[in-house]
Amino acid sequence: MNQELEIGLGKKSRRAYGFDEIALVPAGNTLDIELTDTTWKLAGFKFETPIIASAMDSVVSPDNASIILDHGAFAVLNLNGIYTRYENYKEILEQIIQADKSSFVELMQKLYKEPIKPDLIKKVISKIKADLKDKSKPVAVSILPYQANEWYQTLEEAGVDILVIQSTVIGLKHESINPANQLDLKDFCVKTKLPVVVGNCVDYNIALKLMDTGIAGLLVGIGPGAACTSRGVLGIGVPMATTIADCRKARDDYFAKSNRYIPIVADGGMAGGGDICKALACGADAVMIGSPFARTKEAPAKGFHWGMATPSPVLPRGTRIQVGTDSSLQELLYGPASRDDGSQNLVGAIKTSMATLGAHNLKEMQDVEVIVAPSILSEGKVYQQAQKLGMGR
Repeated sequence: MNQELEIGLGKKSRRAYGFDEIALVPAGNTLDIELTDTTWKLAGFKFETPIIASAMDSVVSPDNASIILDHGAFAVLNLNGIYTRYENYKEILEQIIQADKSSFVELMQKLYKEPIKPDLIKKVISKIKADLKDKSKPVAVSILPYQANEWYQTLEEAGVDILVIQSTVIGLKHESINPANQLDLKDFCVKTKLPVVVGNCVDYNIALKLMDTGIAGLLVGIGPGAACTSRGVLGIGVPMATTIADCRKARDDYFAKSNRYIPIVADGGMAGGGDICKALACGADAVMIGSPFARTKEAPAKGFHWGMATPSPVLPRGTRIQVGTDSSLQELLYGPASRDDGSQNLVGAIKTSMATLGAHNLKEMQDVEVIVAPSILSEGKVYQQAQKLGMGR
């Protein structure tokens, strides 16, 4: 599969695969769905399902983060968003929702110029913690690399449980003109009390080096999200099946060397249950998704969704899309599904796939056979495609 190719004289390359090009192969044994275990662990916390709601303003808010957590999933709040810039964030959300296609980027650039306020950081974290029914669930927040040194003590004091340091591409070190904004991950992981998850990464060698800095988890994937335009703007990205498989190898090699298991999270590009199952089979411990959560009734943006880099003042790398509202959070995660395209009852899809493949737990799911199958989504589906039903939507 990793056969070296040449895209031109002297320019070496290799083939990479996305979810649409692979399929999972049953091994001969099946089991009852009740025997499947979808739990996983991160930074000492145990989660019932391997699904994380993305740190995007249209996905996780101070109002629905606790609801997502109480449903057994994991939510990450974006501290670079409107929730830490505006106390009246619901009015700001409404402005973004109402903006037309020709003006929303300019509007968002204006709205996101408002400075982030430390008192609002503490306020939104306190709200999530207060709203949690299960107080053992962790509160997680996302920041950019250059903010880590400035904010980590405030976040520790506010009671954050997991810190996600996330950018389009994470580096071992972040260099800056301003010395205060520089970040050495290894030094940072030593000085902070918080378990640190970093992203994003697509490379085996970099993943190995990142794991050696002391991180608690790694987000993998660049640009596959529904609202992300980084691949078009920057030309950067690796199809997700290959990305996950490469970083899975790094995780397993690092564990063999250090006896430290660093979970990898497939971030983006998964529209429904089938994609999530493929991500887990390629080696992910969990998945991070945005647009499916943005479609729920509890989502903050009423059926709209936008990329984290959409408000960039100089080079937007995301867009605002309309995803609609078609389910509750309960229906998205556990059903019952009212749609036949795999966009609802995601946990049911995972469990059914595991049961069909004979996988009792996620580690066994990571070991199922994966084949290259470019026709897997089109073979025999002429009527669905013509009538835009099921897999033809």
